[in-house]
Amino acid sequence: MAETKRILVLGVGNVIYTDEGIGVRLAETLEQTYEFSDNVEVLEGGTLGIRLMHPIMQCDYLIVADAVLGDGPPGSIYRLTGEDLRKSLSFRNSMHDTDLVDTLISCELCGSRPDAVIIGMEPEDYDTMSADLSPAADAAMPKMIREVLREVEEAGGSYQERTTPSKEVIYVPRSTS
Repeated sequence: MAETKRILVLGVGNVIYTDEGIGVRLAETLEQTYEFSDNVEVLEGGTLGIRLMHPIMQCDYLIVADAVLGDGPPGSIYRLTGEDLRKSLSFRNSMHDTDLVDTLISCELCGSRPDAVIIGMEPEDYDTMSADLSPAADAAMPKMIREVLREVEEAGGSYQERTTPSKEVIYVPRSTS
């Protein structure tokens, strides 16, 4: 019997800079809406950079959700692997203390680098200070969520919609206006 892959869905970005927070907002939505199989963990990584080594090293398959500069229209969804990882804002020293490529290299040097994929979205605005996503990012979020869930299933995880509300706390909520 094959060993079950440990899957980490890692939402990264800075939620106070509009679409820079796409990945974290996706992770929050997943935690609020779905229950996952025991081999799947969802983590809001924010801008922790190198401090994410431990959870990354504990997984076999890493799915990163982030804003990606891919030259498409705002809201475009991308799947990146290999050298394309640097298109992700978190893989380019955006507002983070280190990029995630350096973090993955550090994991490899320590002997445990998982296979990684980025499911990303082209941001409309990542300069304005706001806890809300731009209209384009907000409209494209359901498609990005579907892509992440598909990736979870293909990696050997499963999910179902929650029947009871999540107790997860959202520390920087979107505005109510």
